[in-house]
Amino acid sequence: QVQLVESGGGLVQAGGSLRLSCAASGRTSSRSAMGWFRQAPGKEREFVAAISWRGGSTYYSDSVKGRFSISRDNAKNTVYLQMNSLKPEETAVYYCAAAQGSIWTRVPSDYNTWGQGTQVTVSS
Repeated sequence: QVQLVESGGGLVQAGGSLRLSCAASGRTSSRSAMGWFRQAPGKEREFVAAISWRGGSTYYSDSVKGRFSISRDNAKNTVYLQMNSLKPEETAVYYCAAAQGSIWTRVPSDYNTWGQGTQVTVSS
């Protein structure tokens, strides 16, 4: 069984940057696509970004394209989300997830392992 642990969240001012990390442990398979989602209070979980297992293909939601960057280091079983120019409305709990397949996907049900989440708060 794979466990995912996110870190790097915190409080940042609008326009600032944060880098989230997601470390996988247990029976890891670097052949899984990985994704980042976020959920604000009272809202549904929202897709943010995804990366294929080789790291050669990435996909972003329109709202973060050009500001966020997803990457992975399979040797370290870690996925990263670099977030720049953060906005107050992006305050949420950010989750990483491992997909069942190797191709990136934005569909939550395609992911079978989730981390516990890390809080990101963007102040205005």
